[in-house]
Amino acid sequence: MIGDFRGKHILHGNQFSKEDLDKIMKVAGEFEKGLTKGQTYDLMRGKVLAALFFEPSTRTRLSFESAMLRLGGNVVSVASGETSSAAKGRASGIRP
Repeated sequence: MIGDFRGKHILHGNQFSKEDLDKIMKVAGEFEKGLTKGQTYDLMRGKVLAALFFEPSTRTRLSFESAMLRLGGNVVSVASGETSSAAKGRASGIRP
């Protein structure tokens, strides 16, 4: 079931048919059941999520990070644009 979407990028919600959304919700429900029973997953083993949030959004950032970790992956994140080189006026991070 999930193989139908393997290797495809999600660019916008309109790309999915009603049947696609039904499949996604069914798979999400199965994951939810497994996680509430303490089941672990390794679907993302060897993958790294780069969470780049340029607006402070702790709840959203943590939900993305915890989802990746619960699927067996790793996370690297930038918590806020205020701490990045972009906030200091250095898009490349290299000082003039």
